[in-house]
Amino acid sequence: MGYSLEDRLVIGVASSALFDLSESDAVFRNRGEEAYRSYQEQRLDEHLQPGVAFSFVRRLLSLNDLAQPDDPLVEVIVLSKNDPDTGLRVMRSIEHHGLDITRAIFQQGRSPYEYISVLNIALFLSADDGDVAKAAEMGLPAGRVLTASLADTEDDDLRIAFDFDGVLADDSSEKIAQADLTAFREHEVQNVRTAHNAGPLKDLLAGINRIQQREVERKEADDDYQIRVRVSIVTARNAPAHERAILSLKQWGVRVNDAFFLGGIDKGPVLEVLKPHIFFDDQLKNLQSSSSRVPSVHIPFGIANLPARVDDARREVDASGEDFEGGGSC
Repeated sequence: MGYSLEDRLVIGVASSALFDLSESDAVFRNRGEEAYRSYQEQRLDEHLQPGVAFSFVRRLLSLNDLAQPDDPLVEVIVLSKNDPDTGLRVMRSIEHHGLDITRAIFQQGRSPYEYISVLNIALFLSADDGDVAKAAEMGLPAGRVLTASLADTEDDDLRIAFDFDGVLADDSSEKIAQADLTAFREHEVQNVRTAHNAGPLKDLLAGINRIQQREVERKEADDDYQIRVRVSIVTARNAPAHERAILSLKQWGVRVNDAFFLGGIDKGPVLEVLKPHIFFDDQLKNLQSSSSRVPSVHIPFGIANLPARVDDARREVDASGEDFEGGGSC
């Protein structure tokens, strides 16, 4: 029988999310594919520097020490538009940085996002806006990493933060909120006992919860073990709309450690204190503040990402002078 991914948390990551490919991406854009191939081959032994998702991936993989070596809890698979030759630098950089990643798909000039479902991937991360958008259109759990200043530490703690609507839940309530906040609050009170439909990253949270349960079991067997994983929701909801969110999590059979119901307060300063190693939100206007402070991922799902709304958000970003482009497309 082949190796099964069924009971594992599987993350798909493009090399553009895992490493800083800004220099090589500039070569590709400005000088073409052949120059890019030559650039990568000449620098085969120059190890790529960490990108936006590197810390998240490293810390997630470190949790495999809760399982047997031949039965890991977490699998990370590289999904890349590099061809196998230029992908060698990516794999050598992975080895150099000590990341336990052994599986990869390299498809020259083609995004491998079609393989997300068959590989049981709960999250696909890339810096390529187009690839992520196409995956999201297919109903797949994909997010675009945004450029950020990176400051990491050597510990193995892992803090993950999620927005709620359009990320863990679908956008059915967000549609009402976009039209009328008063109607939204009334709707949430009236439907407080009805669980939301799951959003694109609900299964990711469920997978993280399974790892957290392993941590609880380890702690029960070893008092000296220090819990490493902490999960938060950071949402613009506030009372009375908070209750339906909490009850939905419970009815889905998932949980979080912390909940921040901010009622429209800027999320950025709060996240700067929380210091998640990754933050997921569906709205670019929220990520404009967070991405300069913490590694942030745009989930292009639902009403907040209709073309007209995205254009409006991008105009706001352009006016602010923030850099919202990804770090590469490979």
